[in-house]
Amino acid sequence: MDECVNFHFDIDGDNFTSAGEASVRIKKHLREMGFSPETIRRVSVAMYEGEINMVIHANGGSADVDVYVDRIEIKLMDNGPGISDIGLAMQEGYSTAPDNIRSLGFGAGMGLPNMKRYTDNMKIESEVGKGTTIYMTVNV
Repeated sequence: MDECVNFHFDIDGDNFTSAGEASVRIKKHLREMGFSPETIRRVSVAMYEGEINMVIHANGGSADVDVYVDRIEIKLMDNGPGISDIGLAMQEGYSTAPDNIRSLGFGAGMGLPNMKRYTDNMKIESEVGKGTTIYMTVNV
């Protein structure tokens, strides 16, 4: 594979049942492409955490995954409320999820920290009132 293979996913913000569907689909694609289980796991975890965050906080969004022979680049975009304090949001356990979401077992404040933990590079661009874009890279 000398060139980039792109996958695009729309994340439905109204449906917790479908949250995680994109990470399951990218896992299947990466397996079919012959990537190692460890690489697939890291990409899947980062994608899942991002999807859940988009459902909880931003009413959905989109994900683009560019697959190269030596790396996998993930771009998550939403038009949600934005993140006012990225440093605070990166702290394990910090969460702005409402109680009804927490009662479902989500919103424990581990999404962004896990995304950073399972990727080799992560950058967050966010503007309050406009949305958030997260760029992640998993090296192969």
